[in-house]
Amino acid sequence: MPSPTVSLDVLRTLHRIHKQLTDLKDRRDRGPRQILAGDAGIKQREDELNQVREELKTMRKNIDQQQLQMKSNEQKIKDLDTKLNTAATNREYQILKDQIAADKMANSVLEDEIIEMMEQIDAFRPKIAEAESVVKTTREKVAAGRKTVESQADSILGDIARLEAELKQSEAELPERIRETYLRLVGKKGEDALAAVVDGACSGCYQQVPVNVQANIRLLQPSFCRTCGRLLYIAEEK
Repeated sequence: MPSPTVSLDVLRTLHRIHKQLTDLKDRRDRGPRQILAGDAGIKQREDELNQVREELKTMRKNIDQQQLQMKSNEQKIKDLDTKLNTAATNREYQILKDQIAADKMANSVLEDEIIEMMEQIDAFRPKIAEAESVVKTTREKVAAGRKTVESQADSILGDIARLEAELKQSEAELPERIRETYLRLVGKKGEDALAAVVDGACSGCYQQVPVNVQANIRLLQPSFCRTCGRLLYIAEEK
């Protein structure tokens, strides 16, 4: 039985289609990953914004606590002033006076701390505005990316379906014995099941293809790379 022959044009066409399908399927699968990554980016920026807001909330809470302590001290000072006017002895009078002085000093320290914290809050507000701006910008970019992915999805799926139909037609032109080997290789390697011979070397593994193998390929004899196992064809001359 004569050895089956295979058209170089068919092999070139098959390899072209496989490479195009690989690219299209990568684009198809990349779209949802981009959307997920975008959503994760939004969440990260929102978390950062919430963290900054919590820091600001904590600072305000600390100011409120300090102000409450000041009010408590002021009331305490008033009560001590009342007792001071009714002190029975000089010792009691001096104790009350010293306590009032200590409480006034404590309030003075609290007042300085409150002023400092208020200044910190004023300096902190731009961070909130910046974080809010980053969240807004991120949401807009992700929305634009999602729109692009969704608008391209139908076109990509249509191209995949068209190329898969074209692939089946081209595969049908392979001799049956070669087709079985080819399909097995494609199942394992995808587009890497085939490779062009360029300047005497396999374009898949870059190893030199023996001259007699190149001659067989030109005689349309199915030939495989002895190094990587790819089904070989001669690249079209430019």
